[in-house]
Amino acid sequence: MATLADVARRAGVSPATASRVINGSSKPVADELRDRVLKAVAELRYVPNAHAQLLARPQRSVVGVLVHDVSDPYFAEVTRGLQRVATERGRLVIICNSYRDPEREVEYVDLLRAQQVAAIVLAGSGYHDPTVNALLDERLAAYAATGGRVAVIGRHRHRGDAVLPANEEGARLLGAELRRLGHRAVGVLAGPRSLTTTSDRIAGLGAGLGEPLPEASIRYADFTRDGGSRAAAELLDAAPGLTAIVALNDSMAVGALNLLRARGVRVPAEISVVGFDDMPIAADVTPALTTVRLPLAELGARAMTLALEPADGRDRVESLPAELVRRDSLGPAPT
Repeated sequence: MATLADVARRAGVSPATASRVINGSSKPVADELRDRVLKAVAELRYVPNAHAQLLARPQRSVVGVLVHDVSDPYFAEVTRGLQRVATERGRLVIICNSYRDPEREVEYVDLLRAQQVAAIVLAGSGYHDPTVNALLDERLAAYAATGGRVAVIGRHRHRGDAVLPANEEGARLLGAELRRLGHRAVGVLAGPRSLTTTSDRIAGLGAGLGEPLPEASIRYADFTRDGGSRAAAELLDAAPGLTAIVALNDSMAVGALNLLRARGVRVPAEISVVGFDDMPIAADVTPALTTVRLPLAELGARAMTLALEPADGRDRVESLPAELVRRDSLGPAPT
């Protein structure tokens, strides 16, 4: 089987020149030399090594997407929108799970930059830590300087196009509805403190209720079903007089519903439970979950669209609305 060296010898060129012609390098090669290399390839029936070609070329048909956990229903929906647009435009998507570890996100950005992908989309929440933000910003700026495109979903402190879910406004709608129904003793099951999503939703909820939430009424945990169950147990043990529990995502709300069922507490007759995001399961649990709907697939689709559009010299910001979805898990405060 012919090798690259055989092609170079037959064409009378260096292996580097032969490689540039065969791998489609952007570096210029004289037409006469190109013709000689291609003629040698045909005569020797040379078949390029596909893996070597992949390593040699910039991956401009590839987009890297950083999510916190693709098994989380939130990110599964966002990823569905991202992939739909990427597929329509003939792009391959690489999904990178950071598991909310900012150092791992920095490592992924470095790896994607080394592969010269066409764009990087940060689909997870931003962080409050200034050291983490400075490090990520440095890496993303270096990537963008080479022609890469950056887009983010949520409130980040990085340059790049952004698609913002209405986290604060959605939580405000929820808080206003709780206040309308007479709820004053409200507990919150929150995600990690380090995330801007968590703080934005807490701020909006307080605004809707008409007063800031005291720290004693908030329990921080993972944005998971088990995290919600544990946090709800802690909250109910510490404040048994609550009339409503607000979970800052639907997975945590499902965990709270399971705990209350195990304790024999009736929802919403004795305590109301509400969630956030409107995952498909929200309509299927008993009682059906009142929640805030975010257009998650559309968030992903818009972020991918911005990432694949040519840069126009400024960072673009789009906001997508939230909607309160009333179901059976929310009722008037018990009297």
